[in-house]
Amino acid sequence: MLKIYAYKNCDTCRKAIKWLSGRKIKHEILAIRETPPTLTELRIMLQAQGELRKLFNTSGRDYKELGLKDKLSKLSEAEALTLLVSNGNLVKRPFVLGKNMALLGFKQGEWEEIFN
Repeated sequence: MLKIYAYKNCDTCRKAIKWLSGRKIKHEILAIRETPPTLTELRIMLQAQGELRKLFNTSGRDYKELGLKDKLSKLSEAEALTLLVSNGNLVKRPFVLGKNMALLGFKQGEWEEIFN
């Protein structure tokens, strides 16, 4: 089953969940702030996305407050993943994992290609 880490007050997350529900695609919703993706899941996403920065919610308050715009490039992969696993607010959302699938954000066109 598809796992979707989302935040209930995130418009993009709500659109993604509505899109999945409208197509009757079974999914499990996990509250990203309370239960961030595991280290293993983050590594899977990193491998799929190819760039550590893509895993971060760069427009979020926590990202800005921690000064990660300037610090992220200086962190090791392990340090960056530890930050993500410890603070779900830092993770780009929705964060979607399924069989042979790892998606970040919601781009309807991209999702239509993948799910059709």
